[in-house]
Amino acid sequence: MMQQRPLVAYLWLLLITLFSNPATAHESQPGLLELKQLGPERYEVTWRAPIYYGKPHPAELLLPETWQPVGEPTMRQLPDSALHTHIVDVAGGSIDGDIIRFPGLEATITDVFVRVSRLDGSESSFVVRPTQPFAELRGERPWYVTSGEYLVLGINHILMGIDHLLFVLGLLIIVQGRRMLVKTITAFTVAHSMTLAAATLGYADVPGPPLNAAIALSILFLGPEIVRVWRGQTSFTIRHPWVVAFGFGLLHGFGFASGLSTVGMPKAEIPLALLMFNIGVEIGQLAFVFLILLVYRAMRVLEFRWPHWVNFAPGYAIGSLGAYWTIQRTVMML
Repeated sequence: MMQQRPLVAYLWLLLITLFSNPATAHESQPGLLELKQLGPERYEVTWRAPIYYGKPHPAELLLPETWQPVGEPTMRQLPDSALHTHIVDVAGGSIDGDIIRFPGLEATITDVFVRVSRLDGSESSFVVRPTQPFAELRGERPWYVTSGEYLVLGINHILMGIDHLLFVLGLLIIVQGRRMLVKTITAFTVAHSMTLAAATLGYADVPGPPLNAAIALSILFLGPEIVRVWRGQTSFTIRHPWVVAFGFGLLHGFGFASGLSTVGMPKAEIPLALLMFNIGVEIGQLAFVFLILLVYRAMRVLEFRWPHWVNFAPGYAIGSLGAYWTIQRTVMML
């Protein structure tokens, strides 16, 4: 690509790393609250709080004061989350209109999914966001409301997934020509859509820790390729970036699936949720690509000129971050 694109990438890299912690590059995995009706007035409340690289989720669970606890709550530690279980009695049996709060959620970038299962077999779900850290319980809602929530979840998942964005950024630097750009982005989209669907529908599963390490490795892989581009060298990746995008896109699709697989969607919602979540991911991805290209175009019009060494900065920076995350995530598995 033209000379200004490395600087555009470098500026975006600075923005991304300034507003994110490398240790929290993939911390948009939502929490999950499940309410299961056990009897006319009794409910089991299960709060699954994600754990990110050994750090507990800062949000707490605050149940309505009118709910009477039965016995002591229990807590079970899982590899990627803490599972808190409460048994409560609700006078009259109806929880519609009651409010559950999540103090501390406003300080995070993660959503919380709430699922309600009733004795009559009906199920409902909705999303609690950091900007409004409470859930007002209610019955089933129109399909378009649920669709909108999964759409926004998909957009947030990729825009908060710094590792995914860095991989796309690396591809943008390597790709030469508009046709190859379209081909490469399409290959990445098709690949991650395939594994996203396979993982969400239960046909494939990859454990989280090695998956996150492999995603970091994909970013590390692009670092030397970017440097080769600006040295005027070539390689299989530079000649056929769409092949690499497709291969690593399969990995990233499993990463996207973590945004859905942890929330335990009602079976009736899975097709709609999968479709809208995937559309949301594509909207976020395309918005990121178009924004970078827009800045690139503006810099061409303004005829910016930069020192030659700036051309190599994105490759070394992306490669270094990829190496850091690869080592960090590998050590976490030991």
